[in-house]
Amino acid sequence: MNYTPQDGFPYYFNLVKDIDCIALFSSTTTFAFLDSITEERANHRYAPDKWSIKQIVGHITDHERIKMYRAFLMSRMEPIELWGYDQNLLTNNSRFEELPFDQLKTDLINIRKASLSFVGTLSKNQLKLKGTARQHEVTLEDFLKSIIGHERHHINIIKERYLL
Repeated sequence: MNYTPQDGFPYYFNLVKDIDCIALFSSTTTFAFLDSITEERANHRYAPDKWSIKQIVGHITDHERIKMYRAFLMSRMEPIELWGYDQNLLTNNSRFEELPFDQLKTDLINIRKASLSFVGTLSKNQLKLKGTARQHEVTLEDFLKSIIGHERHHINIIKERYLL
């Protein structure tokens, strides 16, 4: 099946499904790419109603922060539905555009370090635990992979629409 971003979990998972979870969270490809973007370019929007690159990076960080908390609860067998959130509300009520791009990149790096540390503590049995993401039953491992799939989706958008 050919999923779109509107499908949520399956789309993001399919962007990374064949890659090991630790390898995904250990990769520095995104950080190297973001380092190639200047402060001026980070303020760019490809259309007036679209986020700036700064806002996208802030959103990726928010997303990982939220999803990792839910992954933590799932790993501890806390009954939880892995619900969505209002990304526009969170981004619109942030200070992403006021902050230096380097600070936003550092925040993402710090969140990733914490995420990698957490993922490294999980057993094979924990990674097989199941939860519900919207109407999809997912394993903890697949849920974690979708976090990086979400990041890749947004990095692809930056490459395709912002850096022409």
